[in-house]
This record gives sequence, structure tokens and C-alpha cells, in this order.
Amino acid sequence: MDYVALLRGINVGGKNKVSMPELKRSVERVGVRGVRTYINTGNVIFNLPADNKSEFKDNIAEVIYEDFGLKLDILIRSRSEMSTLMAEVPELWTNDKQMKCDVLFLFEEVDTPSIIGELSIVPAIDTVFYVPGAVIWSVDRKNVTKSGLMKLAGSRLYKKMTIRNINTTRRLVSLMNEGLKDESPYN
Repeated sequence: MDYVALLRGINVGGKNKVSMPELKRSVERVGVRGVRTYINTGNVIFNLPADNKSEFKDNIAEVIYEDFGLKLDILIRSRSEMSTLMAEVPELWTNDKQMKCDVLFLFEEVDTPSIIGELSIVPAIDTVFYVPGAVIWSVDRKNVTKSGLMKLAGSRLYKKMTIRNINTTRRLVSLMNEGLKDESPYN
């Protein structure tokens, strides 16, 4: 079964720097197959022969600590979970010059529809909805500075999620659907 590990807090603002080729080698040490990384924000695609993602999550956290000295929060999502999430996002939502759209992947302790009530949403500007495992947030690019999304950083909830823009999320799903190939340019 194909999965993606979303590592929180690496290569952000010059902190917790991790080389993607080194990260790939570290993840391979825990015995998974078809390991690939995608861009520099801690996205690792891999294949597990059985559904033991919680065990893998613990193992990868341990290897990252051993190899990089970092204690990171990690979310694991299956291809099925990612595809279900993407089916809920309007196709026209993108991250470009006109629109900013982010996927706020939620850690288990805040993964509930009631999280919407805890966010600083500006109804006239922000379009926000919950799907199991994530919150999808969209705003016109011209209104980004007025968006409630700007108030999220530094909040209690911010530490309980890892964020990817919609373009990255779509690409991760696409890579998972293509199958895992070691010769991929995203290694």
C-alpha cells in the first residue's frame, strides 16, 4: 500500500535543515520500499506491504532523530485517504497569482469537524471547510493579508497540523497514483 509521510517543521525559515537525498536514505533504513521525496518540505512517499503505518511512523521518527538530531511530528496518510481528501476540493482551487489554497493536515488530537469553530475565519474573505484529516482553506490572493489564515501561525492549533499548498498536495496524490519508481526525478 502506498503512503506519504508529511514531516512537520523541516526546512522552514532556515531551521531544521534536512537534505532530501539524506532523508530518503534514512527512511529506506526502516525497511520500506519505493522511497521518494518530493520538494524540500518533508514529503516522503513510500510503500508498505501491510497497513502498519503507526509502527512506521515511530520508526521513521527514531531514524530522523538518530540521523539529524530532530524530534519531528509526522503524519502518515494512505493513497486512499489522500484521494478521498482531494475529491472534496473544487478543481478550480489552486495556489497561483489569483488564489491561495492550503491543506492543513491535522494531527489526531484536533482532527474533528469542530476545529472550524476554533479557527479565525473571516467569512467575507476566507472559504474554509473540514474533511476528515484536514482543513481546506482558500482565499483570493489580493485578500491574503486580511485572511484569518494569517492569525494561525503561533497559535495552539498551528502546532497540531502541517500545511501544504493545494498544488503540492495534488502533486503528491499524482505521484502516489503513478506508482513508486526508484528512477523518479523526485528521489
